[in-house]
Amino acid sequence: MGYRQARAGLGQPWQPSHLLLLIPVVLIVVITAADIATGPSIALGPLLVVAPALTAWFAGPWTTAGIGVLAMAGEVINGWYAGRLSSRNVMVEVIAIAVITSLIVVLCAVRDRHARQMARVRSVADAAQQVVMWPLPRRLGPLRLACVYLAAEEEADIGGDLYAAVRTGSAARVMIGDVRGKGLPALGEAALLLGAFREAAHQQASLPDLAASLERSMARYLADLEPEGEAGERFVTALLVEIADAEPLVRMTSCGHPAPLLLGPDNTVHVPRLHPGPPLGVGVTNPDSHVVDVLPFGPEDTLVLYTDGVIEARDHNGVFYPFAERAAQWTDHLPEALLQHIERDLIAHAGGRLGDDVALLAIRRAHSSHDEVEEGEH
Repeated sequence: MGYRQARAGLGQPWQPSHLLLLIPVVLIVVITAADIATGPSIALGPLLVVAPALTAWFAGPWTTAGIGVLAMAGEVINGWYAGRLSSRNVMVEVIAIAVITSLIVVLCAVRDRHARQMARVRSVADAAQQVVMWPLPRRLGPLRLACVYLAAEEEADIGGDLYAAVRTGSAARVMIGDVRGKGLPALGEAALLLGAFREAAHQQASLPDLAASLERSMARYLADLEPEGEAGERFVTALLVEIADAEPLVRMTSCGHPAPLLLGPDNTVHVPRLHPGPPLGVGVTNPDSHVVDVLPFGPEDTLVLYTDGVIEARDHNGVFYPFAERAAQWTDHLPEALLQHIERDLIAHAGGRLGDDVALLAIRRAHSSHDEVEEGEH
């Protein structure tokens, strides 16, 4: 199960198996029988409160209350069998079980209400993700695509990382970016940039022109989205990619973003040295400030775009995730399988908790029959 799928289970009320309910029931029967067998010299009745406490761990307030009533009944049976039902000790023990059960039921109800609120928040985040970051198609012309998004915040499935891909005539243009900061406060800036990219990608002739157009869009609206106290400190790193259908090349322009991995046959991994460019949102609107880097990109190559949450993930010893080294194990996999391996490996390296949002995007030029066979294998 992936990281997002595992976290999606948080906040969802757990529907217990009926077999689990046998545990507190059997516990009440055993304690009641043992209390009767040992006689008045040993008082085991107070242990009955364990039954509702245990039930609250896996069931709701109504079921917990029902088990509490059974626990009180067990104590009443003990008192009746011993002939001291009206004694002060038995009455106090019954009242104590009732009071403690009531407290457990209240806590159980509060927990379930919080779980429902978390579920609603998560559903809103899922809807926002679908609106802000449209799901990428598995095919874009001759390209195969796959993506993974892992939000660092427990309450959200989206944050400040972003990606988008569009067809522009006989080519595809792709963007991956990282808004300064993380979580929901960065969502507005991510939405702004994605909307600007989807429009400008069809209008600008070159990647530097596209970067300049995105900068102008950021300059027009970024001030309205900046939190108080952070004026002039918000920016977005981005990598713009263009892949023509008929050329075995990939063109890239970096706006302060990490270079991608280029995975080739025979477990080769190449990390290109890109010309650095200014991030978006810092006011540089001159296209000459951005350079186009051109790399070979053949049918058996895979381009992996990512945000810095990947390479900055640390293990318990503080060691950064060795991304290029780990990715070399799966260079022959299709994008979907490749990212599944990377996701599992990254989460295992980070001990199940990420310190920053993570976005991964894998692109491979389809190779007809070879890809069809490989898809069946992986």
